[in-house]
Amino acid sequence: MSKLLSALLCRWKVILLALVVIAIALGVKAWSDTMADPDVLRTEVSLTGYPIESPPITVALLSDIHVAGPDMPPERLARIVAQINALNPDIVLIAGDLVSEKRIATHIYTAEEIVAPLGALTAPLGVVVVPGNHDHWFDWEGLQSALSRHGIHILQNEAAQVGPLTIGGVDDAYTRRDDLSAVLQQMEGLRGGRLILTHSPDVSPQVPANISLVLAGHTHCGQISLPIVGPVSYLSEYGDRYACGETIEGGRTVIVGAGLGTSLLPIRFGTKPEVWLIELSGQ
Repeated sequence: MSKLLSALLCRWKVILLALVVIAIALGVKAWSDTMADPDVLRTEVSLTGYPIESPPITVALLSDIHVAGPDMPPERLARIVAQINALNPDIVLIAGDLVSEKRIATHIYTAEEIVAPLGALTAPLGVVVVPGNHDHWFDWEGLQSALSRHGIHILQNEAAQVGPLTIGGVDDAYTRRDDLSAVLQQMEGLRGGRLILTHSPDVSPQVPANISLVLAGHTHCGQISLPIVGPVSYLSEYGDRYACGETIEGGRTVIVGAGLGTSLLPIRFGTKPEVWLIELSGQ
């Protein structure tokens, strides 16, 4: 009897040790994915209305920066900004969610601390940002003030002509602040290659055919993508239709970035931070 008990105890110790080793390995994998340098994904898109005389330009698309402790302190964002500057983009477009106010964050930063590293972005045509849901939930007025102080152009249901581009900046659809109609109306009087910059990709089906590019974030490409099961959630009304990466439908390209930071939980698993580098030219 004692031998049987000893054998059972030994077996449970082995099982427990194996579970501990697996848990540690999963934790290391999650933290490695969370803190990895952003992958740089590249593509080329031809835009309706892009001036024939203008050479191609390069856009760096960022999204879901989610500055907060422990995973995205301003110091880490400053390092990522330096990496983006080294890519020499002509313009930087930020698809919202600069901040994370998650309850389990180890530190919540001020609007100025969140935005200051972005002020070091260098691009000849500047930096343009639209708000995301977390920006509204945090302190959008404070973020607006800080962005303006650092020379970052805000588009909130507005359109602007920037170099050879006409950019329509649609506010966040997840919190029902989007007004695509107003943006399209403003775009009518502007010249340049036409694109939509927004936080949630859920406005994409309503974008008219004469706009050939939508840039967005919000989905985090699932943020946590489990083996076999796949991503836990995309937080999109369209499921995985615009889940992640480059989607082409009806002649329109929709690019959804995985983002840089995290939301709700301060970890990624099976996904990594991303920056998209997109060469734009005429058709």
